[in-house]
Amino acid sequence: QWEDMRVLETATLQHHRSMNPCPLYDEFTGTLFLFFITVLGRTPEAYQIVTGQNVTRLCCVTSTDQGLSWSTATDLTQQVIGGAIKDWATFALGPGHGIQLRSGRLLVPAYSYHIDCKECFGQLCKTTPHSFAFYSDDHGQGWRFGEFIPNLQTGECQLVSVDEEDGSNVLYCNARSPLGFRVQALSTDDGAVFHGGQLVQRLVEPPHGCHGSVIGFPAPFVYVPAAPRAPPAEPEEGCPTPGHHGHARGITSARGDPAANPSPAPFFQAPTWVLYSHPTSSMSRVNMGVHLSTFPRDVESWTEPWVIYEGPSAYSDLAYMELPYNEASISGGPAVAFACLYENGTRSPYEQISFSMFSLHDVLQNIPLTATVSRRDGSPPRHGKRGRRGCLVS
Repeated sequence: QWEDMRVLETATLQHHRSMNPCPLYDEFTGTLFLFFITVLGRTPEAYQIVTGQNVTRLCCVTSTDQGLSWSTATDLTQQVIGGAIKDWATFALGPGHGIQLRSGRLLVPAYSYHIDCKECFGQLCKTTPHSFAFYSDDHGQGWRFGEFIPNLQTGECQLVSVDEEDGSNVLYCNARSPLGFRVQALSTDDGAVFHGGQLVQRLVEPPHGCHGSVIGFPAPFVYVPAAPRAPPAEPEEGCPTPGHHGHARGITSARGDPAANPSPAPFFQAPTWVLYSHPTSSMSRVNMGVHLSTFPRDVESWTEPWVIYEGPSAYSDLAYMELPYNEASISGGPAVAFACLYENGTRSPYEQISFSMFSLHDVLQNIPLTATVSRRDGSPPRHGKRGRRGCLVS
């Protein structure tokens, strides 16, 4: 049940408007950060992009009592961005959520319109948008920013820490793009540097793009290196495992407690799967859907969408939860559930904000088993009946 709305009266700077909230929780210290930008007066983003006159500030408030009370706003612009801001026409955060790595590093997704040249070819300013991350290794005492995704145009973004089957870890960034498809990029040094971005042609963008959300969670199996030529275990009936298949070669899956499945080979943490929410049409902001990837570094690993809301819809943010043990859970442990907060309406995507909850079992039951071609009219894909159930919407 939702509590009454509270206005964060301290999350502001005088004569500025607050935008692009990005909450982040430090599990080591119990501190809740709320990052946001403030923009002078009514200055639009487009004006800053065209003129190169940046009037945006990086700000933060914190809470040590789970959001009951908040500190006054701190303007971090000079301390964190410093002189580099002269090359940024404007910048923004997320929006959505930040993440914390096992090392304790805090990460806030962001993007900037970098000034490529001023007064060139008849334009006041030529800029290119690039995604990147702010990060802290001392629990928020000091912040730095990493390098831009170098090649493709990228904007609003979110991050996931991805564990892989060989025991390695990469930082995954999924970003909005004006190129007709989402862009994803990987970092092998926890966000200081991103490798070149890749277009994800299974994840379409409407004209001019739209914000989307990604959340990572442990795969619902305990993976064990298999003996040579051992066939992979079959998924449970009614619970297909969509997505990438080639990466499963040479491993088997075991359910429940690893101690109950003795093996001479060592166990390690299950790899990370990623869920993504976004309007599913390439024509307009309609039909909010979720896609699943079981091998995020592969751009071809994304499933077709399960549409959770048919109609106009836009920005969204996902959260992952582990519910108490129940017999219906896939792995025999805590049941995995997701929450999605998203804009929607009947005539416009911006009439209301809805909250939906659904389990991983719901996702696996409702995601199409076979790829389908995106419908040009923006209507959701049609699929055969598989005993689907809807998500809870409030």
